[in-house]
Amino acid sequence: MLEIALIYLAAAIVAVPIAKRVGLGSVLGYLIAGILIGPYALAMVGDQTDVMHFAEFGVVMMLFLVGLELQPSRLWTLRHSILGLGGLQVVLTAAVIFASCYWLFAMHWQTALAIGLMLALSSTAIVLQSLEEKGWLKQEAGQNAFSVLLFQDIAIIPILALLPLLAFAPLSGNAEVSDSIIANWPVWQQVGASIAVIAAIIACGKYISAPIFRYIAQTHIREIFTIFALFLVVAIALVMQSIGLSPALGTFLAGVVLAESEFRHELEADIEPFKGLLLGLFFITVGASINFELFFNQFSTVISLVVLLIVIKACILFALAFTFKINKKQQLLFTLALAQGGEFAFVLLSVTSTLSILTPEQTALTTLVVAISMLIAPLLLMFYEQLQKRDSSVKPEFDKPEHISSAKHVIIAGYGRFGQVMGRLLHAQGYEITVLDHSPTQIELLRRFGKTVFYGDAGRQELLEAAGAKTAQMLVVAIDNPDKTLEIIKLAQKNYPQLKIVARAIDRRHAYQLLSLKVDAFNRETVDSAISLAVKALELLGNNKPDAERAGRLFRDHDRASVLQLAKLWGDDISYGVAVRQRMEDLKQVLQQDKQAQEDLNTCDNNDYIAGLTEDAAKPKKSNDDAHLG
Repeated sequence: MLEIALIYLAAAIVAVPIAKRVGLGSVLGYLIAGILIGPYALAMVGDQTDVMHFAEFGVVMMLFLVGLELQPSRLWTLRHSILGLGGLQVVLTAAVIFASCYWLFAMHWQTALAIGLMLALSSTAIVLQSLEEKGWLKQEAGQNAFSVLLFQDIAIIPILALLPLLAFAPLSGNAEVSDSIIANWPVWQQVGASIAVIAAIIACGKYISAPIFRYIAQTHIREIFTIFALFLVVAIALVMQSIGLSPALGTFLAGVVLAESEFRHELEADIEPFKGLLLGLFFITVGASINFELFFNQFSTVISLVVLLIVIKACILFALAFTFKINKKQQLLFTLALAQGGEFAFVLLSVTSTLSILTPEQTALTTLVVAISMLIAPLLLMFYEQLQKRDSSVKPEFDKPEHISSAKHVIIAGYGRFGQVMGRLLHAQGYEITVLDHSPTQIELLRRFGKTVFYGDAGRQELLEAAGAKTAQMLVVAIDNPDKTLEIIKLAQKNYPQLKIVARAIDRRHAYQLLSLKVDAFNRETVDSAISLAVKALELLGNNKPDAERAGRLFRDHDRASVLQLAKLWGDDISYGVAVRQRMEDLKQVLQQDKQAQEDLNTCDNNDYIAGLTEDAAKPKKSNDDAHLG
């Protein structure tokens, strides 16, 4: 057993980094690792059935984490593209593939429906990773692709719940429908038991698990917190499996219930490593189980089915992109990004195989088609990238170092909204600045208004030096990419120690990273404006202006102190979560005490004023002569 584990680990260590380096992504890396050690290549491992059943638990954990991410506010923001675009994509794709399987290939309707549903899904791992690596995720096509993938992740739950119903009319007389403890009950009792168990999971997640998590968190023993998190996932999976429902359905519901919990981040941090390890193992077993003998024996059939799958999905996706008025330049990217099978198809295939909805031959062929379509997915995005390079106007090169004027005082990296405000103020105070920005459109716009800016990447030492890094007094890093910000700061600190560095922090986590680098100053981009607006809101709610402004100052001071304190705990999720909650209580107490102090002070002032009036009235009035003498 240890030898098998060593083979799996070695294959992942070798294949995954290489695959990621060449742009194929980690999922394909795991698949390739499985192919290499499988019986059709190096034959280092044999039957993967037992390992597959164990590795499938990684998918259960993935659904738990998906549930934790589905906060109502996030779903509401993307509701139109999730429900409209995502819902139509799944329904239309499943319907077309179902019709093709049923009419063209004469399959049973249960089999055709199951295949249609599983092939309607795309690869979340491949798509999101590829789009993010190429910088396309924030584009219109990337955001809509994310919405579709999110709907698919949600749709996997009702699909998993539906599959056992398709087995109620088994394809063979001796097929076993279920090994659940309620398999022999009447259907209405099975439905009632299922609803009762799901309701119990939701209730326990909401009213029982939270107090237990709080009790464990107070012990400050992180491994116990991790153990209970794993216990929760395993217990729910076991209960769901015992009544014949999908374990992933139960853990997903538990995740949704806990999405609003204060322990959500700790749960994610604890479950994520186990999920990643088991999912990697799952993909390796999938790769090892690909039947290459079948591939070579039915080469033309397999290739035809792969092409048919990609064409069907691409046509539907392109039509939806046109219908939902996605930008014309983004329609092709949206189409090619999602025109492949997904990793969840492997999960559904294992379920349909167990339920005898698909025959072993159909399962092997479908697995092969999905895996090959996933292997092709990065190639489709590479094809799109080449089209963009050919069709788009030539991207301007960075300004040459000799063309960049050297700053006497300040270099500003990034001249968007944040950088422009700083630049205008510094320039108005008489400081000479040099601006570097890596956005061609921003450079073109600013130059049209007569601004002197240079197209360059401040992360490149020769351009930073040409901007005057050796002689300048300060570097302002105002770009909107946290990782790039850190890269520029490290470069400047290493090569130009005389530079004072001030930086734009995107969020609190980024602020912690900047603190660790000991920059001279930083500010989170939205904090001051949010506090200013909150002060105005307090005034509109009836507070007088001095009190509202004082509350804003107290909040700002407390928040800055909190950042310094919490930065020391960042990475220790349990201690950090406890400290965050304590700081929130401290803030409330500080503001309440200040409010009470001001009320007491006003009361004293009023009493002193009344007492003063009384004393004045009791004093004898001075004559005019006395007044002159006084």
